[in-house]
Amino acid sequence: MKLKLNSATLIKRYKRFLADVILEDGTTTTTHVANTGAMSGCAEAGNTIWYSTSNNPKRKYPFSWELTQTSQGDFICVNTIRANQLVAEALKNNIISELTGYKTIIPEKKYGSENSKIDFFLSDNQQGLADVYVEVKSVTLLDGSSENGQGYFPDTITTRGQKHLRELIEVAKSGDRAVLLFAILHSGINSVKAAAHIDADYAQLLEQAKNSGVDVLTYKAKISTDKIILQPLAELT
Repeated sequence: MKLKLNSATLIKRYKRFLADVILEDGTTTTTHVANTGAMSGCAEAGNTIWYSTSNNPKRKYPFSWELTQTSQGDFICVNTIRANQLVAEALKNNIISELTGYKTIIPEKKYGSENSKIDFFLSDNQQGLADVYVEVKSVTLLDGSSENGQGYFPDTITTRGQKHLRELIEVAKSGDRAVLLFAILHSGINSVKAAAHIDADYAQLLEQAKNSGVDVLTYKAKISTDKIILQPLAELT
């Protein structure tokens, strides 16, 4: 995924979807933040942030916060929309070796008893492969005390994420293939754990999902200010 970004200095994030920044010319302005999470460690005042610019005249805030560059030099993609875009690109280019051979890829397909939408539905009846339901989660929470780049998901209690795990468990029990894909969007994270200290119910459901046959994949984004690509570099621990 190619990017065209400009840099700014973060003043503060507020109201979840807004952040005030200082542009390179010294102007203070507001950017849109496409992230509903806590963004712990991703939004420290004084961080360099990188933003994209929309040409849509109807947008109140034309700038979108895409990346954070921390004082430690790590890059973090804070725009959670990018996770699904990166996975879609990786599926198309057969980067995800565990999910190759499927000719039909449908995003945002409705499914499940709890009225959910799966991020990607994969099928290929000609080869006789089982249908696959792929749920994508972006990982940006780094354990600052870890020397090995330990990451966690989620960064806040997520009832929506819990629901998705229940739905994936039902898919696996039905005989279709269920996949939870953690997309690491933080250059300092090298492995992922369920954040039981933040959301104990999610951690418990994740163990239940793995025991029920849900496949858990972990891929890491290689991030620069002009390009992001997904690679199989991390492990679930």
